[in-house]
Amino acid sequence: MQLFLNTSVRCMLSTALLAGYLSLPSMAFAQETDYSQDDALWQDFGENEDPWEQANRAVFRFNDALDRWALKPIAKGYQKVMPDVVEDGVHNVFRNVGEVRNLTNNLLQLKLHDAGVDTSRFFFNTTFGLLGFFDVATKMGLQRNDEDFGQTLGFWGVKSGPYVVLPLLGPSTVRDTVSLYPDSFTGQYGYINDVPVRNSFFALNIVDTRASLLSAERLIAGDKYRFIRNAYLQNREFKVLDGNVVDDF
Repeated sequence: MQLFLNTSVRCMLSTALLAGYLSLPSMAFAQETDYSQDDALWQDFGENEDPWEQANRAVFRFNDALDRWALKPIAKGYQKVMPDVVEDGVHNVFRNVGEVRNLTNNLLQLKLHDAGVDTSRFFFNTTFGLLGFFDVATKMGLQRNDEDFGQTLGFWGVKSGPYVVLPLLGPSTVRDTVSLYPDSFTGQYGYINDVPVRNSFFALNIVDTRASLLSAERLIAGDKYRFIRNAYLQNREFKVLDGNVVDDF
């Protein structure tokens, strides 16, 4: 179970941990796109990909309530007491571990240049960046990739399937849900034998990820469920196609 939950942390970030209703990359994508003149199109986007909307909304309400009463207050407290340099460092450490997943999936997609970037980032950040606490690779011009097995399947032509909201884990599709298990092998938790240490890292990762999503909430407009769904689906399409998408708006 620890492995399975950790994969969601890495894959969705996309996606909120435990809360499961926000995705930072999705919010960033939505922020870069102006839908003010096409509100009807934006609201209707994703309808065909969401045949299980009634059930999904029920799960969404559960996740949202759990976030509102539990995870979000903890994340706010964490952000308030944690010095910025430490908060950034912790976030960088978890991102550095995620380079293993990026490298694996870039190799599976035959993206050798990006795989080389992933390798270089992991080497420089782990050594000169003190196990990833400092992101020296980005300052060297090595921009971080964000790959997962769901994108790998999409690269090889596997369709996303219907949209689904997972309990605790949040926005997903059938393809991305299946991909959680393979991605779990590139995470760290399966290789930490000490249970208290493993659980501590797991809890810190959850709180750190949720804290990083706090500022993204202001981007939500209109029906929260539809906004998150549409942003998630567009973000996933954008990633699978490496940005080569047609603007339907």
